[in-house]
Amino acid sequence: MLMSLAGRAHSVHTAVALCGRVRGIDVVEVATSIVHMKPDSGGAVERYLATSESLGKAGAYSIQGQGADLIEGIDGDYTAVVGLPLQVSARLLRTVGYPVSLDVEELYRRKPYPNWSRFVS
Repeated sequence: MLMSLAGRAHSVHTAVALCGRVRGIDVVEVATSIVHMKPDSGGAVERYLATSESLGKAGAYSIQGQGADLIEGIDGDYTAVVGLPLQVSARLLRTVGYPVSLDVEELYRRKPYPNWSRFVS
């Protein structure tokens, strides 16, 4: 899978769904980010596979881990590539009346998660 992604861009689609029978909540939104992978040079993919970090990952890499070294850049939301688009999640929660105590915009400014600051979107 990683060899087929090397040197190419691919889309990562991550859905957030809020559902609740009692309150009649049923909202879904999909966040899409484009990930631009570096070409495989000097056996970078083989070295990454040797770490076993790719096991269990939907796209065979972990942007928040060593897999970031395989990525040239992203267009879109880093947190969607990780697996939970935080801005979308917070917006949907607020839309249906749930308070979000975390300052999500500040979180996006600080980019505190591993490798996030490497990928400005």
